[in-house]
Amino acid sequence: MRRLILLGLVAGLAVLLLIQLVPYGRDHSNPPATQAAKFASPQVRQLVADSCNDCHSNLTKWPWYTNVAPASWLVQNDVDGGRKVMNLSEWDKPQPELDEIVEAIREGGMPPLKYKVMPNHSGARLSQSEKDQLIAGFRQLYATQPPTIGRGGG
Repeated sequence: MRRLILLGLVAGLAVLLLIQLVPYGRDHSNPPATQAAKFASPQVRQLVADSCNDCHSNLTKWPWYTNVAPASWLVQNDVDGGRKVMNLSEWDKPQPELDEIVEAIREGGMPPLKYKVMPNHSGARLSQSEKDQLIAGFRQLYATQPPTIGRGGG
């Protein structure tokens, strides 16, 4: 039994080392902004920076674990998907309807649960007051800087 456990650990380590050779998830480029969304309130700008920008802008912060598979794959997939749906750094490209954003924030779908529980994403845990401020900020943004409505930014 002891030998099987040791063999399993060695095999698991070998697989972990082998998957590091897969290149997906290591392209940590942040493309230049084409037109940044401009939130009027400093509080909303900070909320967006803390809870939205890593996946919904070209201002992604890439922590050390984004260089280690399989975490790198998950984060890269989330950033690619987030930028495709809405990109606050490419406000001159199609973005989702305001109602979609409001619903995602109000219902707790954004930010996703997996980011709310991570220690380095403490800004993703929004209080009801912060959700209300963020929704008001997006309403103001859509009123003053309306995007083209479409299937996403990036």
